[in-house]
Amino acid sequence: MANKFGYLSETKFRARDINFRLIVYALLLSTAGVMVVHSATASEVTRTVVSTTVKQVIGVGIGFIVMIILAFIDYRKIVKYSWVFLLISIGSLIYVRFFTAAIYGARRWIYVPFFGTIQPSEFSKPALLLFLAFVLYKIHDRIDKVYILILYFLLCAPVLVLVLLEPDLSTSIVLVLMIITLLFLAGISWKWIIGVVLALTPLVAFFFIAVYQEGQPILWKLFEEHQVLRINAFFFPEDYPGQTYQQNNSVMAIGSGGIFGKGLMTSSLESVKNGQFLSEEQCDFIFAVVGEELGFVGCAAVILLIGLIVFECLLMARKCKDIVGRVIAGGAACAIGFQSFINIAVALLLVPNTGIPLPFVSAGMSSLLSSFILLGLALSVGLRGRQKKRVFY
Repeated sequence: MANKFGYLSETKFRARDINFRLIVYALLLSTAGVMVVHSATASEVTRTVVSTTVKQVIGVGIGFIVMIILAFIDYRKIVKYSWVFLLISIGSLIYVRFFTAAIYGARRWIYVPFFGTIQPSEFSKPALLLFLAFVLYKIHDRIDKVYILILYFLLCAPVLVLVLLEPDLSTSIVLVLMIITLLFLAGISWKWIIGVVLALTPLVAFFFIAVYQEGQPILWKLFEEHQVLRINAFFFPEDYPGQTYQQNNSVMAIGSGGIFGKGLMTSSLESVKNGQFLSEEQCDFIFAVVGEELGFVGCAAVILLIGLIVFECLLMARKCKDIVGRVIAGGAACAIGFQSFINIAVALLLVPNTGIPLPFVSAGMSSLLSSFILLGLALSVGLRGRQKKRVFY
């Protein structure tokens, strides 16, 4: 019988139902992140009460506590209030867009006195994920209808547009990929998936035509000036050497690490990091520090841990017996996986330069908390998703 909150009676779970593997992977990765961030910021001049390393440790501690708390809360009860989290996210994104000062040409951060900054776009990922889990539960039986899909994307638009306006293209890309993937997790017809792939083909061709078009009027209308320059630098590096400077140094740093790296906190004069040839090495280019100081082994370990986290989330999504849990766990895997791919691809010069933190590794309280929140939600799904006769409505 359903209780007053609209749930069937709580089913007890056992301690062995907790996905301890996922917790261990997250702790190992975030611990490695603290060590690498400490090395990357060893020569920093602290402008706040606490150093970047201390903030990173605090972030891991708070994030871990939040993750465990969320794991023991029924995810369906959290989803019930998803509209509240979405409104808070939209409100914070509006605030940073219109009421904060621009930093490096972008309005993404809320300044907290004596401590640092908060980046609301990071928290838009779990907020939007929870809301879309609720929406997809309501519409999943009609998800193949055109008007339902239009409604779905319209509901996503406020968050996506506000993040784009900051501008924060990298987070926008992650959000778009997550939004589309959630439709697949909700059971959309393969006809739509094939149709989207076919539709994207001419768009990709159109993009390449725009890139190689003389004067590139389309690119200048669609993207910010610095984004166009980074795109051009990726395709025409010889014409824009200054725009690929960071990525070239990142690749050089990773390559110079060899198999085992130069060691954490290396004092080598040949270090790319110590020579100040990297920018934002504690965040956007943290993978370059991993490569230089921990070598191929360190890079492989980081990628393996990220892959294991994504795999465990997808496994819990696959085993979940209801659509809400499947969307949440799968969405957490998508958000973490896509963001990690973009960060590492930028560091390896595989895609145009766009700033985005590496989950659990890069410096930044917002990124850490957002990543741990996603894992907490996934753990909640793992605890309860396989229980029968439990319905959210």
